[in-house]
Amino acid sequence: MKIIDAKVIVCSPGRNFVTLKIVTDDGLVGWGDATLNGRELSVASYLKDHVAPCLIGRDPHQIEDIWQYLYKGAYWRRGPVTMTAIAAVDMALWDIKAKVANLPLYQLLGGKSRAGCLVYGHANGASIDDTIEAVERHLEEGFKAIRVQTGVPGLAKVYGVGQPNGFYEPATKGLPQESIWSTDKYIQHMPKLFEALRDRFGPDLPLLHDVHHRLTPIEAARLGKMLEPYHLFWMEDATPAENQDAFRLIRQHTTTPLAVGEVFNCIWDCKTLIENQLIDYIRTSVTHTGGISHMRKIAALAELYQVRTGSHGPTDVSPICMGAALHFDISIPNFGIQEYMAHEPLVNEVFPNSYRFENGYMVPGDEPGHGVTMDEALAARYPYDPAYLPIARLEDGTLWNW
Repeated sequence: MKIIDAKVIVCSPGRNFVTLKIVTDDGLVGWGDATLNGRELSVASYLKDHVAPCLIGRDPHQIEDIWQYLYKGAYWRRGPVTMTAIAAVDMALWDIKAKVANLPLYQLLGGKSRAGCLVYGHANGASIDDTIEAVERHLEEGFKAIRVQTGVPGLAKVYGVGQPNGFYEPATKGLPQESIWSTDKYIQHMPKLFEALRDRFGPDLPLLHDVHHRLTPIEAARLGKMLEPYHLFWMEDATPAENQDAFRLIRQHTTTPLAVGEVFNCIWDCKTLIENQLIDYIRTSVTHTGGISHMRKIAALAELYQVRTGSHGPTDVSPICMGAALHFDISIPNFGIQEYMAHEPLVNEVFPNSYRFENGYMVPGDEPGHGVTMDEALAARYPYDPAYLPIARLEDGTLWNW
């Protein structure tokens, strides 16, 4: 069997996606997600101009060799563009291999380690009362774990909170939008949110919160300490993790569980965090971290240190990523939780899929492969539409972490 074509498809059915289609001489097709929010065309170019020509004529069964070829062979390693491109190839090749075997992908990864994958939804509100209502809606929908974000008095915009009654999407058309951030206002307000949530929903509902890299390590330590009475499932992305040792300071001051890694691209980004048990959940995603092959290595390292996975999975990755992620999630022994935001109906039409949400859990389909395809004709009706992620500044104008 040989690869005879590798096609890059960019479309925007409500938001931008980059898809890789690999075709073999036997007529089999494998699909990979290469979406990098706000930088989609960079990955599309890397795939089309540099990666795709190197795939033609290769044996698609040689997944690990092709992965190493694309990683080591390029000399310039790592980074979000390179690793997202490699991830798309990896997903597509695993899809093909499972189709050859006529098995759902999780069977090739060792079979199921659980019946379903616990997922969390996003309950966001402009006020604490609005957030409580959003949590109630998620519970009615069947979610068993919920991430909560709320507006902060004195700040016009806050991460995770969209327009009233609107579906949250961080990327916006045109040049990047800017917002003002105040750490002091945020830290003082968050305990009030979780006090209200525990008063309303009791102690047992798993609640998660995303700081989105906004705090310094000592500020994150302070917030984690303040939130301990409300026993969060996790506090996510408390501080930028380029300096992995920064989490050592946070860990010294709070027992609030810590999660990080949605912007990580490889195992080296999280090696120190895992080996020193400075985090409880690693949030690397199939699309942005080299695909299933590399995610399995990260999960195996994390298992040694009792760190569980909690992979990134919002609507800025395509259903192909979600399909591949669920096969990975259901197979590994140290799965923790999976982020899940339902795509708009049009997206599911462009990317027909077989996974399903059942009573708080996601379950991958049992058809051969990872269970997600693409309607190319429909996708062609929605061309690329430029969009950027926002930018945050402190109240004095200093550029800050969005």
